[in-house]
Amino acid sequence: MRDFGPGVSLDNPAFIHETALVYGKVHIGEGASLWPYVVIRSEMHEVRIGRRTNIQDFVMIHVGNETPTLIGDNCSITHHCTIHGAEIGENCLIGINSTLMDGSRIGRNSIVAGHSIVTEGTVIPENSIVAGAPARVIKTRDSGIANAMNARFYYENALAYAKGDHRVTERESFRRAMAEEMKALTAAE
Repeated sequence: MRDFGPGVSLDNPAFIHETALVYGKVHIGEGASLWPYVVIRSEMHEVRIGRRTNIQDFVMIHVGNETPTLIGDNCSITHHCTIHGAEIGENCLIGINSTLMDGSRIGRNSIVAGHSIVTEGTVIPENSIVAGAPARVIKTRDSGIANAMNARFYYENALAYAKGDHRVTERESFRRAMAEEMKALTAAE
């Protein structure tokens, strides 16, 4: 595993692409993954990435002037997002090219639709679907299981990428792991 410097704490992530750049006080949780061209900086406060959370290609994460960036477990931060001093609860999906600004908070089990802009200080309740610029709640729905399944897909993919396997979906072991995850999540309801 790469050495990013004294402030970066790696808790056995599943995969970190060689082009990922991480600076400052940053914690990357167990089973998390950083995909190509991710940039994370924390000159003050901190950035925390939860367990099995995936930070996808070209995501930029930074802290706010007065706020850390905290991302919960089982989240998917999809391609080209900017997360700037925001807090994201567990089991969330942040859609492609979305921006979350300083002091915004996304409640657990939520989805932020692609190209949304969550403005400074906006608080989104759990189990929400939000969209727009500025983003607003457009629907209430518990998306926790679907979002956790997406995170599990990325976890399995990350483990495969770490071994040089770029086609995990073709493996029986992948289908079995996904079925077991769905069974565990639906049994917990």
